[in-house]
Amino acid sequence: MEINSLKFIIFVAVVILLYFLTPKKYKWWILLISSYLFYWINSNQLIIFILITTISIYLLGIFLDRIDKKLKLECENVTKEKKKSLKESAKAKKKLIVLIALIINLGILGVIKYFNFFSGNINILFNLFNINIQIPSMKFVLPIGISYYTLQALSYVIDIYRQKIEADKNIGRVALFLVFFPQIVEGPIGRYKDLAKQLYNPHKIEFNHIKNGILLAIWGFFQKMVIADRLGIFVDEVFSNHLQYSGFILICAVFFYTFQIYADFAGCINIVRGVAEIFGVNLAENFRRPFFSRSIQEFWKRWNITLGVWLKEYIFYSVAFSKWCLNLTTKLNLKLKKYKHLAKTLSALCPLFFVWIANGLWHGASWKYIFYGMYYFIIMAIGMILTPVFKKVCKYLKINIDSRKYKLWQILRTFFIVNIGMLIFRAADISSAFSILKSMFNFSTFGELFYGKIFTLGLDVGEFIILGISLIIMLVVDFLQEKNYHIREEIGKRNVVLRWSIYYAGIFSIIIFGIYGKDYNPSTFIYGQF
Repeated sequence: MEINSLKFIIFVAVVILLYFLTPKKYKWWILLISSYLFYWINSNQLIIFILITTISIYLLGIFLDRIDKKLKLECENVTKEKKKSLKESAKAKKKLIVLIALIINLGILGVIKYFNFFSGNINILFNLFNINIQIPSMKFVLPIGISYYTLQALSYVIDIYRQKIEADKNIGRVALFLVFFPQIVEGPIGRYKDLAKQLYNPHKIEFNHIKNGILLAIWGFFQKMVIADRLGIFVDEVFSNHLQYSGFILICAVFFYTFQIYADFAGCINIVRGVAEIFGVNLAENFRRPFFSRSIQEFWKRWNITLGVWLKEYIFYSVAFSKWCLNLTTKLNLKLKKYKHLAKTLSALCPLFFVWIANGLWHGASWKYIFYGMYYFIIMAIGMILTPVFKKVCKYLKINIDSRKYKLWQILRTFFIVNIGMLIFRAADISSAFSILKSMFNFSTFGELFYGKIFTLGLDVGEFIILGISLIIMLVVDFLQEKNYHIREEIGKRNVVLRWSIYYAGIFSIIIFGIYGKDYNPSTFIYGQF
């Protein structure tokens, strides 16, 4: 049941009806039962994995909470030395529990998603050293949302360890936090402290929630079905046969893929956030107009925001405040006293390296994704190290860094860097990415721009016109939001004729121009594969 299918719309409509007809006390049970039903429909027996994750974090959370409460009682009326000893003992026990949570949940994810990748690379090493051992490959079916709910599960346990939240004594509520059906496929990745009360507290029928939720979902369907799926026709054709093309065609394919994955992922998030809003649940924002970013650092604060926040909170800080990293920082500060910026930057790059390794591997079990992560790490490292140099150059050349022209240059530069990253992401492997990159600059075939060959690759002239108008609409909406223009609120203020004209225009644009039909299967969301 794809999120962009008629079945999903019917499913949501039935759940909404049941939710608002159910007494307050049992409303959250409707969300829990419907979420497990949704998961069962999509994964069947693979539901066992999310059940294991749910039970493990529930029990381990309870154990962590008990240790904290026991420590609090034991520390009353004792000496400082005894209190210190008790805290150290409790901390050791809590670390062991967190380690168990990591082993269970990352173990499941690692075996299902990464076993063949690591076993294949180990086999290559065995062959290099003439070791006559081969690890057999295994066939695994990836449960939906495993990369997302695993991160949510770990955040729950770690937040209890850090005493940011208390363990929930109700396993049903912990289960709903993980399996809430709108966000299970592609996120956004939620935090327990942000989602818990929203999910469990009963919500009344509110017209504004229903109206705004439907509007956001319509916009998401427009992004996915009118823009992303239309771009996907061209992109799939070119990338599947990239050796046949060069120059302008490949540049268009890379450029189109960047917009495709944005419209696809942001469209999905807007659909699920819209559905959740109908229930009175505000899911975290996952995109914030990324194409207006002036640096790669800013881009990744605007793109897949919840993943970036998770990596920062649970990997960057964990590494940065580890003993070995703090010792390294101390040594760098001593050895590079005269170069404080360099010492500070190198200290930050250490945990940042692990963030980008994790980011790459999270996306998939392939060297391509590791290379993708390292690409952004290197770009960021260069930018951070050379920041003082850039500032001096701008000052020397008397470049006004606050001018509109300079800001536009920064946006275009960032967009170019992102497109290279998207090329690596979309290519079948690293060698294909380099092959495409090389062929992109083969300007001998640039005449294809005028010969009309571009209109023979799945999209005719009419389709390109629809695509062009749709992309302009999407970018205008992003621009208005960037200027703090609250579109849904502003539409709601208009007179009834104009307001409903906009509503119907959105619905019928999807019906008329969306990519679907009798022989069409709803296209899988790109990030649903991770």
